[in-house]
Amino acid sequence: MADEYILAIDQSTQGTKVLLITKQGKIFWKTALPHKQIINDQGWVSHDLDEIKTNLNKLFHEAIKQVDPTQITSLAITNQRESAAAWSRKTGEPLCHTIVWQDNRAKDLIKKISIPEIKNLVKNKTGLALSPYFTGAKWGWMLLNEAKVIQAFHNNDLALGTMDAWLIYQLTDNQNFKTEPSNACRTQLMNIKTVQWDKELCEIFGIDKNSLPEIVDSNSDFGKTDLFGVLDHKIPIKSILGDSQAALFAHGCFKPGDFKVTFGTGSSVMLNIGEELPKNINNNLNTSIAWQINGKVDYVLEGNINYAGACVTWLKDNLHLIKDPAETEELALTANPEDHTVLIPAFAGLGAPYWLSEMQAAFVGMNATTGKKELVRATLNSLVYQINDIISEFLKLSSHINQEIHTDGGMIHNKYLMQYLSNITQRQVDIADISELSAMGSALNAMAEQGISTSTKNYKPRMSAKTARLSINNWHKWIKKLA
Repeated sequence: MADEYILAIDQSTQGTKVLLITKQGKIFWKTALPHKQIINDQGWVSHDLDEIKTNLNKLFHEAIKQVDPTQITSLAITNQRESAAAWSRKTGEPLCHTIVWQDNRAKDLIKKISIPEIKNLVKNKTGLALSPYFTGAKWGWMLLNEAKVIQAFHNNDLALGTMDAWLIYQLTDNQNFKTEPSNACRTQLMNIKTVQWDKELCEIFGIDKNSLPEIVDSNSDFGKTDLFGVLDHKIPIKSILGDSQAALFAHGCFKPGDFKVTFGTGSSVMLNIGEELPKNINNNLNTSIAWQINGKVDYVLEGNINYAGACVTWLKDNLHLIKDPAETEELALTANPEDHTVLIPAFAGLGAPYWLSEMQAAFVGMNATTGKKELVRATLNSLVYQINDIISEFLKLSSHINQEIHTDGGMIHNKYLMQYLSNITQRQVDIADISELSAMGSALNAMAEQGISTSTKNYKPRMSAKTARLSINNWHKWIKKLA
């Protein structure tokens, strides 16, 4: 019998990736195209949906050259989560650029509604602190500022969705308007207890529930697609998972206490807590849904770091300290051990567990001998300190957390960063051998498969707990000074 393949789309912040994955859980082929990061002088970050659709079409044409098209049996999707899209229900055409998850433009809207009663209501219904980071506020901003979005709303022609819902709509020729809980739970419009859109939450942000997609299981029938006419037959869309949850799935983190760290443009630290919500949902982390499979919900605690790989991009493109991210490993390893420079990477404030949206970025603790190497090392270290603080919050809220940290994403190849993560957290760090873990997780969900191993290498602490604590204390000292 000929091999069968799942076509996986990984719609990420930086670009679109398409992969062919075998039924044995192996990546047979992959390719990608970047899309433009549209950043204005206020730091607003947008994407052009038409550009993304064009790229996707090109990638589909490449994919069907690799195998007999009849061997492609289904489609799985994983995506950047909180990015906000708006389009016409009639035509499927975008009404404005996507507002990307990093974007902070809705902060004034959030300020207007930030009274204690609303903040508590939002946190207790969604598990998320009221923030411009999440999609509801971004859509609220569109409905106040984007003329085409406002007009579509008045004409009953408005579709609002995260990137998964937009992809489904396009791929099914405007027939299917669906999302699933790992994405919907990040909008601040879904009640995580009922796993449905919440009328009260929608009213807070000025959103009409009728503009939102239907919420279904993460392994539902999302519709059928011929990949914009590239195939002469239609295949089912069988899996959708938000990128962070998809990585958790691929790591095999199915039991309470399992957790992982994803290093992407931002970073997600996510702990599986099982079928029960934490007793104290009003905490410093995000309580979200990992997935809903065959009607069963698994919950997670999550802390998100806005700037992870984006910090290294900043070193390269703005400070011109490096020409390639790979240089950071050697520079950090050879930095002066007596230098204690710290980067506070608050380019869009600091997220969980600090929630300091007004904090600004700064290098602190420098002296006259601080140079390029020390600044690079401080940048990498800042990611580790934030991850460690999130793990500390896990320990306050969960009865069990495993000793191993599962890691994935482009930065796991940085030996300095992975060793420092092990040193500061005093835990073993397990490295995934698959870089496209989110795509793999959604493909495995499409196959109803949970049994592959993704870890090949690990790091163990080489620093004493006392030395680690001194570095952590120095980080906390600067956070308090600048807060």
